[in-house]
Amino acid sequence: MELEGKVWKNKKYWLIEVPSLEVMTQGTTKEEAIEMIRDAILELIYSYFKAASVKKIKLTVNVYKRNVIGVTASDSKIIMALSLIRQREKSGSTVREAAQRLGSTSPNSYAQYEKGKTRISLDHYEKLLQAANPQKHSLLRVI
Repeated sequence: MELEGKVWKNKKYWLIEVPSLEVMTQGTTKEEAIEMIRDAILELIYSYFKAASVKKIKLTVNVYKRNVIGVTASDSKIIMALSLIRQREKSGSTVREAAQRLGSTSPNSYAQYEKGKTRISLDHYEKLLQAANPQKHSLLRVI
């Protein structure tokens, strides 16, 4: 699974963003911007998850036509979990509120997804994203 992003040239810098992870950075060249987003996402992963569980994670940024990028990780559960966390935090919701939007009375059931412990199908991921941030429209798109 890849998370979609975009890269574009401003007057002076190349800007790059991955909306589902709420991360954006820039570089003086397109290649530098791509490396910066990769490093920024890795730092987010390290800050949210125990170092031992993600120490060997590999992150790839693929560049497609029309300045579209795709970000994928060697452990898709972690990148999906990070997306859920970042979207929930952006919405100002708690884990309990996200669980309630899924129809669950137990915040622990939802929390397992944010811990990266549970494999998530794309259909379920879209429902989880909606529970994490109800103001955000679907972030999934086939590229």
